[in-house]
Amino acid sequence: QVQLVESGGGLVQAAGSLRLSCVASERSLMTLPMAWIRQAPGKERELVGAISWSGRDEYYSDSVKGRFTISRDNTKNTLSLQMNNLKPADTAVYYCAASRYLVGALSTSLNSYDVWGQGTQVTVSS
Repeated sequence: QVQLVESGGGLVQAAGSLRLSCVASERSLMTLPMAWIRQAPGKERELVGAISWSGRDEYYSDSVKGRFTISRDNTKNTLSLQMNNLKPADTAVYYCAASRYLVGALSTSLNSYDVWGQGTQVTVSS
């Protein structure tokens, strides 16, 4: 069974940084478009960043643009999210996800992603 496993979450003060990592259990997942998606308590899921399988195409939501950077190392089966200048509003569970069915470089639609990790908690204190 294919798996994605996130790590790197934790508690950080506002304006601090964290780096999330997501390791794929199979090399085949690294040929797919991938994304980071978050969900805060009582709120809908939000796609914050997406990246094509080659890494050449990226997307960021307006809420994180300029502060977050998505990247991937396909040789290490790893997807990353560098988060800088964190704000309390960034507090959420962060999931990495992959799309096995997407036709195209990447997607900003949550419904495109069908393989999800278990999530890692990020808490930003003010």
